[in-house]
Formats: sequence, C-alpha cells, structure tokens
Amino acid sequence: MTWELTGVPYTSAREPGGIAKAIGVLRGLGLAERLEAHGAVDAGDLKLLPPSGERGASGILNEAAFEHFVDAAHVRVHDAHHRHRRPLLVGGDCPVLLGGLAALGGERGLVMLDGHEDAWPPPLSKTGEASDSELGIALGLFPENMPPPLDRWGALLGPSNVALLGPRDRDEIAGGGARPIGDDLAFFRDEQTLQDSDGGAPMADALDAIEAESFWLHLDLDVLSSEAFAAVDYPQPGGLGWAQLESLASEATRDPRCRGVSVVIYNPDLDPDRRAARELIDFLSRLIELGQPDRLDNLQPDGCR
Repeated sequence: MTWELTGVPYTSAREPGGIAKAIGVLRGLGLAERLEAHGAVDAGDLKLLPPSGERGASGILNEAAFEHFVDAAHVRVHDAHHRHRRPLLVGGDCPVLLGGLAALGGERGLVMLDGHEDAWPPPLSKTGEASDSELGIALGLFPENMPPPLDRWGALLGPSNVALLGPRDRDEIAGGGARPIGDDLAFFRDEQTLQDSDGGAPMADALDAIEAESFWLHLDLDVLSSEAFAAVDYPQPGGLGWAQLESLASEATRDPRCRGVSVVIYNPDLDPDRRAARELIDFLSRLIELGQPDRLDNLQPDGCR
C-alpha cells in the first residue's frame, strides 16, 4: 500500500496567506523527500481559489473558494483511491475532511483529533470560517443555504460513526450560544480525559465504537499544547504532546479501514525559525512509517458523492 501526498494551500480565513502557505514551507524543508523515503508518492498541490473576504448566504466566508476547495479535495481523494493509494492531505485547514469523506464508499466514518468540536452553526461563528463548522456540516446539521456540492451531498455521515478526541472548547461553545455535540457521537474524549489515559488505548476504544466500513482520519494540530506546537491561529490552554498524538494517530492508521488522513492548521507566519515545521515533518515521516496497516484490501471506493 502506497501513501500519496497532496498539498493543500487553503485558508478559510478572510485574508490570503497564513495556513495556506504551510505546504510551501513544508516542501521547502524537504517534506516530500522525507515521505518518499518511506515509499510515498507526491501528487502535487491542489489548485484553489483565493478568499473573497465575504460571507455567503450560509454564513460561511469565501463560499466560492470553499465550494471549489471541497470539490477539489473530493476528486483528488477519489482519484488516489482508484490508484490504490492512501491519500495524505497536508496543509490548509479543517474543511478538507469534507472532500475526503465524500470520496469514501459505503458507510463512512470519521476519526478526528482536534482541539475544537468544530460544529458551530455558521451564522453563530464569530469568524465565519468554515473551519469552525466542518464537523456540523459533515453531520448535516446545517442544511439551509449550503453551497454546492454540499447542498447535493447532504449529511456525509451519522453521529454513530464519529469519534472525536481532544476538544477543550466546551465553555466557549456554551458561552457563544451553540450546543456541544460530544454527547451525540459514538465516541468522545475531551483533552483532559485523554491526558489521564495511557498511550493509544483511547484510540482502540474509538475504533471499536464506530462501525463504518471505512473512515477518514483528521488531525488538527491545535489538539497539541502550545508548548508542543505554537504555530496555530487559535491556541488554547492545555493540549496533547507529540508522543501522545503520534500514538493515537498511528493506532488509527494501522486500522485497514482508514482510507485517508488530513493534517492541518500549521501557520508558518507564527513559526519564524521553522522549528514547528521541522517537528511536523518528523511527525509525518514517523506516521507513514509506523502507521502501515497489516492488511488493506479493496482500497478503491465503492462509490463517491
């Protein structure tokens, strides 16, 4: 089984730059070469649109760029599966998981490590960034005024096939008038519960909890503490360390149902000495080396949205 790297030069923010520049910086520091040493294939970067800086009818910023992005990610993941490769999407931010999920066949699942629940109703989001809302969108919680292709896709998965690990923003959600969704999901562990656990054990429980035929693994690097990784736009107190994240993520990628991985939110503007970038490259290299499944049959999807 071969991994396929795709760069994601995307931001949900009002202005260009920031996390959209992540993949360029990581490539400049040798990301592709490090992954190729473990057998990965470099598929290049997605070709995307710049942000408009305006909210659309859904309440989401940059609707045209968002629409193009989700569809481009969907096509790239679908094509990687038909090449019998496991896609690794690096850079940009969280809505990339929508394209990944849409390309999975059969009953889909999502395993998500994130410092936030990311299920804000778009009109309630202070920023309007789609990265505040992508899990709620995937669950079909906001059907009104969704831009295409999401208006056609509807819910991409149900709560019984979602495992969410690492959020630490419940107080912020309640204070903003939204509703936490952790209790609705098949598996939920907040950051403090994970800190109190041992190694990758919670991931084994998470994988047992979802019954999907295939799942997408999504890693938002703000699940890490600021001490471990400070180059994120919305830091919070607390968070995981690199060793714990690696243990959890590699446990998930060793499951043969894992059909792709996204790793997002690194902002090189907040990393002037590129220390965080080098740590991220080391992590990605170890992940694809350690996260090989014992068996991975029928990587080609049954179909896609």
